Amino acid sequence: MKDKLVTCLWFDTQGEDAARFYTSTFPNAKLGKVTRYGAAGPRPEGMVMTVAFELMGQEFVALNGGPEFTFNEAISFQVLCEDQAEVDRYWDVLSEGGEQGPCGWVRDRFGVAWQVVPTALPRLLEQPDAEKAQRVMQAMMGMKKLVIEELERAAA
Repeated sequence: MKDKLVTCLWFDTQGEDAARFYTSTFPNAKLGKVTRYGAAGPRPEGMVMTVAFELMGQEFVALNGGPEFTFNEAISFQVLCEDQAEVDRYWDVLSEGGEQGPCGWVRDRFGVAWQVVPTALPRLLEQPDAEKAQRVMQAMMGMKKLVIEELERAAA
């Protein structure tokens, strides 16, 4: 077995629904093996225990581990978008049934935090002109969904 890093997302009971949602949202995604709890438990026999899936080449496993743990913004996933249409699509799909936050953050219907970020943002923030970068930062801080045109206008 080669070395690899797999992200495990702990759900109460929605792991399979979440894996199906994520694989329908991202291109080139794959739904993998589903395992179920057996007689040894600790959850009811036959209930989905794990679902393997892959998004953008990254492997994940959704674990139906119980209600003990929930998601928060201390861990999030950044979705880097090439253009405004991509920002709009991910923003709308990931926030549906969830919550739209400031500065490109959304919480999906399962409670997972995402940052929908246009690739223009780091380019504009990392430019050598510190004054322009600060204007971009100020513009971003006033937005929910990030709008590339407004970020570029702030830099100009």
